[in-house]
Amino acid sequence: MSASSAFQSSKIVPDVIPSPPAKTITLKYPSGAQAQLGNELTPTQVKDQPTVSYEADPNAYYTLVFTDPDNYDGPELVYREWHHWLVVNIPGSDVASGEVLSGYIGSGPPEGTGIHRYVYILYKQPKKLSFDEKRLSNKSIEGRAAFSTKKFAEKYNLGTPVAGNFYRAQFDDYVPLLYKSLGA
Repeated sequence: MSASSAFQSSKIVPDVIPSPPAKTITLKYPSGAQAQLGNELTPTQVKDQPTVSYEADPNAYYTLVFTDPDNYDGPELVYREWHHWLVVNIPGSDVASGEVLSGYIGSGPPEGTGIHRYVYILYKQPKKLSFDEKRLSNKSIEGRAAFSTKKFAEKYNLGTPVAGNFYRAQFDDYVPLLYKSLGA
């Protein structure tokens, strides 16, 4: 299945982004798990930051968004998206050299909320940009709720996503440990 059709059939288009990416990001976790356009992984498998690879123009800058559009199930769509990782001004495919706006936090779907989609979206930036978002460590949950990938992309004129990937996850025994590490 192509990234484009997977993003549409899973309703990431239009829930997170208005149009699907054409290419797939490769995501390999230290646990050995790998995201495969909607496969199910456990929070335990994805607790550590993955190695991210994708086809890139070495002279361009990229933005990587990792978000959960199923964070909140109520009628107010604004609360639905919770971003887990945000890296900008990535030179080519060197994610480690990008500017981290929000440190990586693994999946933590609350008990009883069913399966969540965890979505990675890559944008090719028009140029190196200046971002005014507050910098968040991987221990901070402040400012992560009520995120909108669409609005963030519009704010910085990021255009259509060039690549993406996603997996699904539901509560497991690691989630309470994650919440504790976040002071929740």
